[in-house]
Amino acid sequence: MATLEEIIPFLDGELRTTEVPDYPNALNGLQLRNRSGQIHRVIAAVDASLPVVRDAAAHGTDGGSLLLVHHGLFWQGLQPHTGAAFEKLRIALEAELAIYSSHIPLDIHPRLGNNARLADAIGLQDAQPFFTWKGIELGLAGSFPGSRDALRETLTRAVGSPVHLCPGGGEQAGRVGIITGGAGSEIAAMAAEAIDTFITGEGPHWSFPLAEELGINVLYAGHYATETFGVRALAAELAGRFQLECHFVDRPTGL
Repeated sequence: MATLEEIIPFLDGELRTTEVPDYPNALNGLQLRNRSGQIHRVIAAVDASLPVVRDAAAHGTDGGSLLLVHHGLFWQGLQPHTGAAFEKLRIALEAELAIYSSHIPLDIHPRLGNNARLADAIGLQDAQPFFTWKGIELGLAGSFPGSRDALRETLTRAVGSPVHLCPGGGEQAGRVGIITGGAGSEIAAMAAEAIDTFITGEGPHWSFPLAEELGINVLYAGHYATETFGVRALAAELAGRFQLECHFVDRPTGL
């Protein structure tokens, strides 16, 4: 068993929670504490949705769980505590479930982050941070010694779901950029960064024809699928450090 007083400073420090910029609704950090402050297990999930909270609350009858998510309780913006929003709080409080969210701080973490773990999974070589946003570098860029089709196959195995290819560039993967999640609107920026093949989760419809016009390959690997890596790695790190049980709640969106 560990306590929130031990765990939260470690998470905030490791992720640089107060230093890394993010969207206003991210509210990175501890979003809901439990009454006791005691933690027996850590549970990872991508979204703090009602089905995920229900599943997380069902792990163990002794309470004392910490749910680590990428998209937190306030992702949809301000809303009254009625309906699903109330149910999430009620279930979490009754189950002694604390909730911690980390969005961009987890995306860019050099060891546990979504970008880093996905880069390792596909064998990206000489990966370095790139693409400056609000004073931080949001992605990783490196080389893949093979064709775009070989990269697509490798990426499909890594994420465990179909990958959609826009074959807008050359047949070789070349210089590959990774920004997990919903970065598909950054096609023009990828061209300016001399990226040959861009890996992201999803993008707007217009990103596909723009990539063709700019001569870039794009691999849309799924917003959810590309963002399971970080929460899994962070939960495993926490479980090992504090001798906690570790679980993953898989709730894919297909997007």
